[in-house]
Amino acid sequence: MDKNSFINELICGTGPVLVVDGAMGTMLQDSGLAPGACPESMNLEHPEIVTEIHRKYALAGADILTTNTFGGSRIKLSEYGLGDKVAEISRAAVKAARDAANHSGRSAVSEAGLPAIAGNMGPTGKFLEPVGDLSFDAAYANFYEQAKALSDAGADLLLIETMSDVKEARCAVIAAKAAANLPVAVTMTFQQDGSRSAGRTLLGTPPDVAVAVLEAAGADIVGANCSLGPEGLYEVAKLMSCYATVPLIFQPNAGLPKLIDGKTVYPASPEELGQWAEKFLGLGVRLIGSCCGSNPAHTKAIAEAVRKKSDGSVTARSRSTGGTRLASRTKLVSIGASFMPAVIGERINPTGRKALSEELSRGVFNIVKREARVQTQAGAALIDINIGLPGADEAALMPKVVRAVEESTDLPLVIDSTDPKAIEAALKEIGGKCLVNSVTGDKERLDSILPLVKKYGAAVVGLTIDEYGIPQTAEARLGIAEKILEACLAHGIPKEDLIIDCLVMTASAEQAQGVETLKAVSLIKEKLGLATSLGISNVSFGLPQRPLINATYLAMALGHGLDAAMVNIYDERIRDAMAAGAVLTGRDRNAGSYVKNYKKKSGKEVFLSASAKSTSSGSATLTAVSLSDGIRQAVIDGDRDNIVNLIEQSLASGVEPMDIGNGSLIPALEEVGKLYESGEIFLPQVMQSAEAMKAAFARLKKEMRGQGKSAGKVLLATVYGDVHDIGKNILATLLENHGLEVIDLGKNVKAETILDEAEKQRPDVIGLSALMTTTMTQMGAVIKERDRRGLNIPVVLGGAVVTEGYAKSVGAAAFSRDAMEAVEIFKRIIKEQGGR
Repeated sequence: MDKNSFINELICGTGPVLVVDGAMGTMLQDSGLAPGACPESMNLEHPEIVTEIHRKYALAGADILTTNTFGGSRIKLSEYGLGDKVAEISRAAVKAARDAANHSGRSAVSEAGLPAIAGNMGPTGKFLEPVGDLSFDAAYANFYEQAKALSDAGADLLLIETMSDVKEARCAVIAAKAAANLPVAVTMTFQQDGSRSAGRTLLGTPPDVAVAVLEAAGADIVGANCSLGPEGLYEVAKLMSCYATVPLIFQPNAGLPKLIDGKTVYPASPEELGQWAEKFLGLGVRLIGSCCGSNPAHTKAIAEAVRKKSDGSVTARSRSTGGTRLASRTKLVSIGASFMPAVIGERINPTGRKALSEELSRGVFNIVKREARVQTQAGAALIDINIGLPGADEAALMPKVVRAVEESTDLPLVIDSTDPKAIEAALKEIGGKCLVNSVTGDKERLDSILPLVKKYGAAVVGLTIDEYGIPQTAEARLGIAEKILEACLAHGIPKEDLIIDCLVMTASAEQAQGVETLKAVSLIKEKLGLATSLGISNVSFGLPQRPLINATYLAMALGHGLDAAMVNIYDERIRDAMAAGAVLTGRDRNAGSYVKNYKKKSGKEVFLSASAKSTSSGSATLTAVSLSDGIRQAVIDGDRDNIVNLIEQSLASGVEPMDIGNGSLIPALEEVGKLYESGEIFLPQVMQSAEAMKAAFARLKKEMRGQGKSAGKVLLATVYGDVHDIGKNILATLLENHGLEVIDLGKNVKAETILDEAEKQRPDVIGLSALMTTTMTQMGAVIKERDRRGLNIPVVLGGAVVTEGYAKSVGAAAFSRDAMEAVEIFKRIIKEQGGR
């Protein structure tokens, strides 16, 4: 078997199970890498050491050797002054791995020329906008450069790993597929989540959503690594195995780290990882390896577990997804015959809406955000964004609107535009997998839009219209749908990512066409097996009592197999027709959703909360609330655009600044904390609330004139040798919003520097962060130095690798699992000390 055949089997999941190597960083440190030094520099300075590590893994049975380039991108290397050496380091790294493979004694006898070389790509250490300040284009350029360098150097595949942000992972996959004609594997890292056993990423993405987004972006292999031990990662694998249609890869840590005799130790023995490997294989995992705390002995045990299978293979995964899967960063929505019919909220559209048009033209998005929130509350499954304005620069405006909507809802989005530039701008901004609305049977339209859909991993709506117009017969519309499907498949877009809209005609002008459209829906379902959607509201144009016509036509369409409908979700009759239709067509299994929503409510109360009732004209209105409640809600919603105006009104009404802070702002932050703890919101929403809070406090400070008093002083630092500071930066923002003074010393800070600053600043608490097992012990060094100097300052530890047991063993005052918990710990410690 040649290497091309091996790669084809790898992608298709038809070959043998492959063993991936284990940890590199700890072995490099054992071989002389100094704390705080750049691991990737070893490829240039001591390639023989890197080669020897690879050789040990190859001899242990690794089928895939991972290059020493985890931090080998321009952004990461720039932290060491090596940003211009991406290509040089990539060449040296691939050569080191290849030399090990060639001299391991295995490649000469391996039918596929194994071990293969995986070019390793890690995260940037930054969040993409709007959570962070890294743009999509900058991240894309960073990953593209590294992927091309690794490909040019001779890597056999690319492995993007340890990604905590699905938006960054998606960007990396898109860039890698554009830069290199190689298989791309991608692994996310998850943390425990009390609301679900499989956990979520740092930014709240569950495993099923990660699979949907990354597969659509072009990943040939998906999975997870690091973070949780094998038990936790096994739960992730169980869920991913239910959704993935590509091969799965898993690389668990060797257990959760413990401190023994002053050293960080991972407790899982090689035998234990071998036993877990067998369990992973039982789920259909095709690539299995290990991560932090592992060594060649663990790889050998995993390889032996794999070889126990007589042919070393597992059953190939089905590539049928059973519907169109769309996703936000945190939520998955499936559309198709086996799922509940989906409502597409149509309200973000300036047509005939003067106030919305005026706001959009001024770059203001208050109505957009409100419509997104209220349609979500009303039961929409997707939110359509149409911002077509005469004379507007839609390509410039679209990403801003997408960002505003994503800040206001957790639903997947529909990008409704005829402008390819605007569509591409939106696709860069999207944090999940969206639906592009739309293409037609016109070749020019297909050729301009489908490449974007494929590149950025979206789904698409196909309208049954072409250059000759809308056909009068259902059969002719089927013909256009067939043409669109053929074009999608030619572009590499699976049929599951195509939804056909058979086009609703106006009943007042073309009455017979209403029936013909429904007939076309049935034909599309029967002949092509595609999901279908309709824009219902057009049917009633020009007729009285439009809601009655719309709801009746919707019910008829559901009976013909309609899967999704773009409607005014504020219309009570539409909501009732959708709910009842789902029951009567068998989609609402055992009428579970219907009973849940209707058993104790009158029709007028169903779905809409008191703050989202619709008027007779269908526009959303909000109930009158006090300014205090409005300020509180603005913090919870992260509405930084409106909160200052509410503060101004409250001040003008005579409310004291301190009363606004203590009566509205602080209680709102406490509510945000509760929502985060319960799993109702996630880190991006927390950061939006923090930004709103920051804007509010900035305005209040102008009035307070010395009234404000710091709630305490905190010193933060990422310990020496560790260049990861995302978590620490998030904590700093949250602490400031709770009224604490923060002294942030940055990252890679020596113990002496931390304690020198502590003696000078006299903080109430010191907070230390570490993300690497190799640097975690520096936390103990800081505490030991604190004790030597006789400083009575509590120290709180945090970071992905830190455990409560470790914190206790080194004498820390507390351990924090995340930034929100840390805030409460710091406040409690300061209060116990007597406050400020």
